[in-house]
Amino acid sequence: MTTTRFADRIDDALPEVLFHLEAMVRIPSVSALPEHAEDVARSARYAAELLAELGLQSRVVYAGGLPSVIAHRPAPPGAPTVLLYAHHDVQPAEDPAAWASAPFEPTHRGGRLFGRGAADDKAGLAVHLAALLAHGDDLPVGVTVLVDGEEEIGSPSLPELLSRYRDDLAADVVVVADSVNWAVGTPSLTVALRGLVDVVVDLRTLEHPLHSGAWGGPVPDALTTLVATLASLHDAEGAVAVEGLQRATGSEVDYDDARFRSDAGLLDGVRLTGTGSITDRLWLQPCITVTAVDAPSVDGSANMLSARARAKVSMRIAPGDDPEIALKALTEHLQAHVPHGAHLSITPGAQAHPVLLDPPADVRETALGALRDAWGGAEPVEIGVGGTLPLIRLFTDAFPRAAVLVTGVEDPDTRAHGTDESLHLADFRNACLAEALLLERLAR
Repeated sequence: MTTTRFADRIDDALPEVLFHLEAMVRIPSVSALPEHAEDVARSARYAAELLAELGLQSRVVYAGGLPSVIAHRPAPPGAPTVLLYAHHDVQPAEDPAAWASAPFEPTHRGGRLFGRGAADDKAGLAVHLAALLAHGDDLPVGVTVLVDGEEEIGSPSLPELLSRYRDDLAADVVVVADSVNWAVGTPSLTVALRGLVDVVVDLRTLEHPLHSGAWGGPVPDALTTLVATLASLHDAEGAVAVEGLQRATGSEVDYDDARFRSDAGLLDGVRLTGTGSITDRLWLQPCITVTAVDAPSVDGSANMLSARARAKVSMRIAPGDDPEIALKALTEHLQAHVPHGAHLSITPGAQAHPVLLDPPADVRETALGALRDAWGGAEPVEIGVGGTLPLIRLFTDAFPRAAVLVTGVEDPDTRAHGTDESLHLADFRNACLAEALLLERLAR
């Protein structure tokens, strides 16, 4: 079937697909908040019903945590099986008042669909739905769809799920629709992702808070001491100062400085941190971010020396590094740089391995060709991603012979995990077409 005929089928399917995507956005399936557990379950049921309506054998499954969905249609004789992955859980929508429109009410503005999960990653599931609709009853490959319910909390049940349902999930090719494209109008195939190490740092200096005027000067307060400890994680140029972490250079993709500043939304006069090319810093070097702090709030604060302060520290590790080794390096650095003899405890959290993907040349070229044709001849860019997909390492360990392809529905202005998350609808349409073409060409 020609690209034009598939494009026509995708265009015919898009109204139905967008209707279901908007319905999914209305379900606040926030896996990190226990009060939304029923919403996650409702989201899983909705996804399972959609896949069943397309003729797949579909069911909601549990592997000790929140629900996922597995759906399957067997392969024609001699054809490969393709595993299509997406996740239906989403990040919290903190401070809904900061959104231009309600986070769980899908809204169209300027050619984009706004809402929590509109891109990350309910759009990934919607891409799979569109590709299946485009093929209808003539699907040329076997397809298994896995819709994860815990990706936003690190997929803690996924190892058990892959073990328990290994035979059901076995595939020749795995397509993970949960990454980003290089730019609006330019598709990408992701070939490298950083790993993750999270810790909670708990620092104490006093048995109880004290009056800052009566005791301040000789007595260190916990918050100021914590700030000093965390400041040691970076050098004067803003590069990670923790020794023992892997770093690399040599990314072949150039990210224009002005475009990067615009894509990131940097304020005028704010300088970039670190050294090396922008893509080296994004994809091949570690980064450390303080993602949360527990301390007295400004509103209603008292003039006191705090006795205790906590922070969550998130470290992305470069391809080639190991989470356990990186955790040890981070822990030793923090312990060596806490001032004033303050009491410091460190609690490890989530971990994920970085990955470098090298699918077989024929599969890689097939994927790049599908992206190129779907985007009207735009040349795809093979990119790294600074974020983390823990499931990739799990898939490569579980199915070492499977080719893994990581595709995307996001763009640099998607703002996944942030306020006003959105999906570029023209690129979404192209992503749907690319997957439909990919399934047809993999059958060859």
